[in-house]
Amino acid sequence: MKGFNLKDAGFDFSRITPDAIKAEAESLTAQQNEVGEHKGLFTVMPASKWIEQAKNRPTPQMLFGQLWFENELCILFADTNLGKSILAVQIGNSISKGESVKGFVLEAEKQPVLYFDFELSDKQFEARYSDNFTNHYPFDSNFIRVEINPNSEIPTETDFETYLNQSLEHTVSDTGAKVLIIDNLTYLRSGTETAKDALPLMKHLKALKSKYNLSILVLAHTPKRDLSKPITRNDLQGSKMLINFCDSSFAIGESFADKHLRYIKQIKQRNCELVYDADNVGVCEITKPANFLQFEFVYYATEKEHLKVPSDRDKEQRKQDAAELKMQGKSNREIARQLGVSEGAIRKWFK
Repeated sequence: MKGFNLKDAGFDFSRITPDAIKAEAESLTAQQNEVGEHKGLFTVMPASKWIEQAKNRPTPQMLFGQLWFENELCILFADTNLGKSILAVQIGNSISKGESVKGFVLEAEKQPVLYFDFELSDKQFEARYSDNFTNHYPFDSNFIRVEINPNSEIPTETDFETYLNQSLEHTVSDTGAKVLIIDNLTYLRSGTETAKDALPLMKHLKALKSKYNLSILVLAHTPKRDLSKPITRNDLQGSKMLINFCDSSFAIGESFADKHLRYIKQIKQRNCELVYDADNVGVCEITKPANFLQFEFVYYATEKEHLKVPSDRDKEQRKQDAAELKMQGKSNREIARQLGVSEGAIRKWFK
């Protein structure tokens, strides 16, 4: 039988050139490298390739000045009743309408915002955004408020926290929204004081952010703190793990110069330099012109101007508090953290 002949079969030998062979070899090598990039938990590539990959992604735009950018997991924290929810709704409303909050740049396009409200009932929400339950504020249809359905039943094979996270992801997937505001952190995890509680929560939120290309703002509380001291990352409940895993963070402080004022301080930022630091906090007043409760920007100032000046009576009270905590078996470090002073100060008091 006559042998098979490639030339007779129409194969074009002219295509087999040194350049073609080299190109094919480079292609196979690239494919091999691509497969080898994923090593267990890690993705391994030369720095130049990371940059090439990043160049194809859009530059993150500001959502709330230099405090929160697109594709960031950001934490807003403050003590109770300082207006976290008021500011968060205002930020969400701003993005949903494509209109910036006075004093803070908005670069991103108008887009849908999911506001997970675990704090207020619908009637309480209505009260804030109406004039005595009349003349209601006209929210854009892009502002989507979400609350827990009290009639829903948790599947027997899962727990509340898992089902809550699953429902949150389904809502994101179904609506296609890229901006999430979660009010507040304690509803996503029953405890955030320790690393073992905070780590799974932050991993879940970061995974959600990466999977759906989200921008997430999470509200959180501060434990008891010394109001004569500047706000730091240590004032965030469960701070070490939460601050380490978030992309950015800012806080609201109460002004002791004027009880009607609040100041906004930047705690962490990776996309730019700190702008609203202790020397340049944004001072605001909570107002309600007509039917919208909001932060109204007033001026920039130093944080020191708005801190409490401790009296001798305050110092003595803190020493008494320290003694009581010591009797409860607390360590010097725990006492220092709870009272918002240095561990060295605690040791000095006990001497």
